[in-house]
Amino acid sequence: MTGPTGLRIRPMTADDSAEVGAMRVRAWQHAYRGMVPQAYLDGMDVAADAEKHRARLAAGDGSVVDLVVEAADGTLAGWAVYGPYRDGDVRTGDGELYALYLPPERIGQGIGRTLLTEVTARCAVAGHPRMLLWVLKENARARRFYEAAGFTPDGAEEPFEVGGAAVPVVRYVRALTG
Repeated sequence: MTGPTGLRIRPMTADDSAEVGAMRVRAWQHAYRGMVPQAYLDGMDVAADAEKHRARLAAGDGSVVDLVVEAADGTLAGWAVYGPYRDGDVRTGDGELYALYLPPERIGQGIGRTLLTEVTARCAVAGHPRMLLWVLKENARARRFYEAAGFTPDGAEEPFEVGGAAVPVVRYVRALTG
């Protein structure tokens, strides 16, 4: 798919792992400052993150899908990963957006909206009746972004352990069928 700014959305490959790892680390350090322990953010390692992506892609069974947004110059402008909703160790019939990150300088350009629209459409085509996601409770920017895309909080809240701290996350949902 090509987005409104000429960007191309495509499946992530193992060769993208280093760039996705760097993007994810920078995005966390930008978006979650003041929400998660600073020591955790400062200690994030791009090479280790990239290796986790490589290993996950190699071990995947196709149920989890990674997409990247490629800019005209070949650099990556966004990354998302989705698959079946995880309710503990149980998979449900719903879809889940596990992550969506952009480089900080790309925020506000419509890339995130384009990527979320693609993921939502793919989940609908796959027959998922709903799509769910978890977002940090304090992340007002992300919450506004998801709400503008038709997601609503459903009242579920859980602690998410980050660097030894319990950070509250809230669940959002959007109907895809009916």
